[in-house]
Amino acid sequence: MTIYIEDFSFETIIGILEEERKVPQKVIINCEITYDYKNENFINYALVSELIEKEMKKNKFELIENAVLELISKIKSSFIDITSIKLKISKPKIIDKCVVSVALKKNY
Repeated sequence: MTIYIEDFSFETIIGILEEERKVPQKVIINCEITYDYKNENFINYALVSELIEKEMKKNKFELIENAVLELISKIKSSFIDITSIKLKISKPKIIDKCVVSVALKKNY
């Protein structure tokens, strides 16, 4: 079974530039989680979304790369039935004319 959390957006502190450390900016999260669905054992996507937002706001990451790695680790440790996670974090307003993103897929 696969869960898709798409275009989940909120504001948080993320980045290394001086302005990014002071003013929250919009991020967009896309997450794909695969797991073995057995005996009505499911992964609550609302809890996954809450975990992502809570960790992003709490940690105020400097690098998107570190945010991706940390979030994947937290999600997997919270939901042990996961067999793969793909997580993409985008900053839509950091550079004019484009959206900057970092993504990683981990298989377990």
